[in-house]
Amino acid sequence: MKIVYLLNESPKCVHELVETLGSSQPLISQHLKVLRTAGLVDNVRHGREMYYSLTNIDAMSILDAALKISAPS
Repeated sequence: MKIVYLLNESPKCVHELVETLGSSQPLISQHLKVLRTAGLVDNVRHGREMYYSLTNIDAMSILDAALKISAPS
């Protein structure tokens, strides 16, 4: 979920996500693969870096709504 929030701010490369989240590169890459498979994230290569971004701005609204519904009252 944190990855989605960070990508909502702006496209990020894996090493930026690793630094920000403090997780390992393989773990971040695995999560990004799941998000890409789900159609929530897209990637573009710029030189040696692969940048990831949300495919749909509405995805963030849907995720926010899901969190509000699932939050304990």
